Amino acid sequence: MFAVIKTGGLQYSVKPGDVIKINKVDLAPDATFEISDVLMCSNDKDVKIGNPIVNGASVKLQVIRQMRNDKVIIFKKHRRHNYRRKKGHRQPMTLVKVIDISNK
Repeated sequence: MFAVIKTGGLQYSVKPGDVIKINKVDLAPDATFEISDVLMCSNDKDVKIGNPIVNGASVKLQVIRQMRNDKVIIFKKHRRHNYRRKKGHRQPMTLVKVIDISNK
């Protein structure tokens, strides 16, 4: 059984037991929440494709920890004008574990 979910403007293909990084969700560690934006859901027998989401389907997730992603370097330069700017950015992320996929 697997599902394709949408969260934070991104799509993820998940199975029960998977651990994924998603954009930050303001919840404490060990908290659980559900995502109802399921774009596709499949079990051993059939596949349900949403238009745009599957009605009645949801994915239950558990927060493992809050973290920050790897640093991305932003560098701007105008040649021959003595203009250089260097910045770094670390996106806040949430590490979550897929507990259950329900398809009603």
